[in-house]
Amino acid sequence: MGAIKGARERARAEVAGAIKAQARQQLAADGAARLSLRAVARELGMVPSALYRYFPSRDDLLTALIIDAFEAVGEAAETAFKDSGSTDPVQEWLAVCRAVRRWALGHPHEYTLIYGAPVPDYRAPQETVKPASRVALVLLSLAGSALAAGSLKVPAQAVPPATVLNSDVLELTQSSDRAVPEEVLPWVVTAWAQLFGLISFEVFGHFQRVVEAPDEMFDQAVIALAHQTGLESSSSGGTA
Repeated sequence: MGAIKGARERARAEVAGAIKAQARQQLAADGAARLSLRAVARELGMVPSALYRYFPSRDDLLTALIIDAFEAVGEAAETAFKDSGSTDPVQEWLAVCRAVRRWALGHPHEYTLIYGAPVPDYRAPQETVKPASRVALVLLSLAGSALAAGSLKVPAQAVPPATVLNSDVLELTQSSDRAVPEEVLPWVVTAWAQLFGLISFEVFGHFQRVVEAPDEMFDQAVIALAHQTGLESSSSGGTA
């Protein structure tokens, strides 16, 4: 009985994967606002009623795509942190930021879905919050590691986090691998926002005819963000 149940679960997962893959093609062609379950079903040779058993509504399918995208960019950041090959926190920061940018440039339509304009008449449910936090938690964990190694200096002009950050954010930071001084949290949040601002400008074409060397400019900008956050290079650090 267990084997039959396992086979059914695998078959269901395969069909759900095919539905999401076709939906991503539709995102690339028409954008998230025009995502249609009927169109996805038609392309897959399914009747709409069969697809509804996997995703009862357009919003359910959008949520699945959004979670997948957040998980993918989060995994890229986590892997870069783990495999950076450096003990220098600034170089680790650079490696993480490069990985996020690389994922975004390689998956522009998925990036647009999660960091572009809101999809009309769609409200992201609570279940998207944890996946959406993965990149920020990597940056927090990196800052915590730097603090433990004596390579993080709390910025002098720190602002009390309770005055600028939502209490849910403060609670979420407790799930980071290492504790980070509350005074640093607003700076990590600022750097996180500026990182995605830089990437969004590039993904959406705003740097065209403005930036001639995007790789070099990106590296310089995110290293400045690392210093702004309080990270300091260690004398024993390697290169990214």
